[in-house]
Parts: sequence; structure tokens; C-alpha cells
Amino acid sequence: MGEPQPVPPSAAASAPAAPPKPQRRKKGLPTWAHPLAFAAVRLGAGLVNIAGPEPAMRFLRRTGGLYSALPLNRRRLQRAIDNIAWCFPTWPAPLVRDYALESYRHLFCLGAEVMLTQRLLSADGYARYVEIGDLGDGLTQMCSGKPVLLITGHCGNWELLGTTLSALGFPMHALYRPLDMAPLDAWMHETRSRRGLTLVDKFGAAEVLPKLLEDGQAVGFIADQNAGDRGLFVPFFNRMASAYKTIGLLAMKYGATVVCGHARRLSGLSARGLLPGAVAGAYAPHAFLHPGRSTEREAREAQMFRYRIEIVDSFGPEDWAGKPDPLFYITARYRRAIEIMVRRAPEQYLWMHRYWKSRPPHERKGSPFPGQLKEKIASLPWIDEDDVQQIVERSERDSRALRAG
Repeated sequence: MGEPQPVPPSAAASAPAAPPKPQRRKKGLPTWAHPLAFAAVRLGAGLVNIAGPEPAMRFLRRTGGLYSALPLNRRRLQRAIDNIAWCFPTWPAPLVRDYALESYRHLFCLGAEVMLTQRLLSADGYARYVEIGDLGDGLTQMCSGKPVLLITGHCGNWELLGTTLSALGFPMHALYRPLDMAPLDAWMHETRSRRGLTLVDKFGAAEVLPKLLEDGQAVGFIADQNAGDRGLFVPFFNRMASAYKTIGLLAMKYGATVVCGHARRLSGLSARGLLPGAVAGAYAPHAFLHPGRSTEREAREAQMFRYRIEIVDSFGPEDWAGKPDPLFYITARYRRAIEIMVRRAPEQYLWMHRYWKSRPPHERKGSPFPGQLKEKIASLPWIDEDDVQQIVERSERDSRALRAG
């Protein structure tokens, strides 16, 4: 899966102007060091595959827990705690912190999963590790010959979602940002293409995506990133968040169906009571053993490396036809779907990301909440009066924080 490309200038022409912010250049590895770093990555991937799912994921889980508590990570951990506390206001502080720490353990486990996926999710082996849940009419839409935009977020295992659908016979194209290390980028392209998952460089997507959608192909996006000050601001956990306009514009132009889904880890870490308190109680143990394959190693792998793919929402042109602002409706609806995904497994979300970093124009200017925007939000079918009030109050709070510096 990949992230949306920034909106082309023509689509963003009407956005409020904002002074450019100086950006610090990240120092990357010198080119001469790329082969050495790539060799280290391949060595790590080899060790993970030799060790197998359970030992590798347990080791990286512990590593993630240790890293999350390091002084150098204090600011990001606090960000994760603050984000969870807002999204789940009834949770006690100790539980909020537990979820923040668990988010880091999940992140490190993803490292092992990425290295294991290409070996374990073979064309005839994926059924051992992936459970197909409620797909609604999502697969029907993907078989219709019409364009489909597959949406997910930084929840669960987003790469496994595209890989599994490709293994099921649904070729996928996923937008992504090329890796700075050329050998690693080439390796990632080669391994993903074996399963029918084609990566599309986000910087050349303006030329590639139209042809794909005209041909009725499916394109995947990770769609919960912060889109900057010029993004389209819609509610996300009852707080205004900047979202890319690209997805909505593509859906409107090509009459594409928007399918929102995720791959959620079912077994192993959460099912075996490794999550704290109420978190562990939210999941029941889920053993998965094949008749005739009951060796101890296979049993452990099936329990640890186990996922469920679900479609949370799917909608098309008939749903936004007649809406006063179709682009706002489409964007708000897929962000709501991502919120549902997060609520199903909060410990599998990357809470340390700055999803609410950019703020809408009225907050930056210190102006009252716009009446027209309030009406748009209130018109969304899943929003009630209490939600609107909470969104407005949080916006005022964010505006005060901006002015306070």
C-alpha cells in the first residue's frame, strides 16, 4: 500500500495561501554506504526468516518496548499518549500509557512481519496465516472492471493487505514514496511484484494513475497522513485533520468505487494475553491448526502470524451524487472508515505520527469556527450534535494553543 500524492497545482489553486516554511534537510547515508546498509538489511531479513515468526516477533516486540521508554523517544511517546487520550477520553491514564507503549511494540513487530510476508504468504500458503473476514461487496467491486480506490491507514499490517489481495488474484497497484537507498528500493520492487503487487512512484503518479483507473484497475493508498496546511480539513476522531484531496478528486473524475479495509493481527501477541489489562480482555485466544500439520513449530507460527482482512466501508458515485460538496463527503467518509479500523484494534495503530499537525485556516488566523464548515460537518450522516459541539470546542482549543505559541 502507499500514500497519496500531493494535489496537483490546478486542484489546489483555490486553497488559502500560506508562507513556505523552511524545511530542514534530513541527513541520509552517503551513497557509498548504501551497499553495506543493504547487505545489513538482507542479513537481518535472513535471520528473521531463519528464526521464524514466533522468536523474531517476540524479540522485536521486546526491542520495541525498550526503545519506547528511552529518553530520546520521550517526545514521541508523549505525543502518542496525548493522541490516545483525546481519541479515548474515558480511558484512565495508566491504560492510555499502556496502549502508547503497545503501539511501539506493534511497530517493531511490523518489521519482522514485512520480512516474513514474502516467504509465508505464497500463492498456496496465505490461507494458513490470513483469515478472510467480512468483505461486503468490496471484492465484487474489484471484479467489476470498474476503477477502485483501496483505502487503509497506519493500522494493522497495511502491506499484508495488498499482498494478500494480490495472492487472491486481484492485481494491485500501490502508491508509495521511493526509498532513499536505491538497492533496497529495487529489492522491494522485485519482491512485491512476485505476488502481483505493483508499486507506483508517487512522484510520477500523475502520469500513471489516470491510465490505471481508465483501465478499471485497483489502486491502493495509505490515507491517514497529515496533508499539510493546504489539505482538506475533515473530522478525524472529532478533531479537524488535514487530508489529501487526491483520492476524492480521482474518485469523482473516474467514477471510482472507494473500498476501505485493513489487515488486523488476530493471534499471537494480543490473543496470548500479552497486552495489559482491558486490552488483553478485548481479544480471545485464536488457535489455528491445520489437520495433518500439527507440528509444534507450525502450530506456533500459525498462532503468532495470524491476521484477518476486513472491508469496513465501500461507496461509489451514487453515494456522493447530489451532495452539496462531494469532495468533502468522500474525504470525510474514508477518514471515518479509518477511524473505525483504529477503534477495532487501537494497539495496532501508529499513534506517534503527527496526524493532526496541520491546522485549518480559521485556527491559524484565530477566527471563529466557520459557519459553512460547521454545516458541512453537521450534514454528514454519521455526525450528531454532540460530535459537532466536540469538534468546535477542540478547534477553539487548538486555535488558542497556536496563538500561545
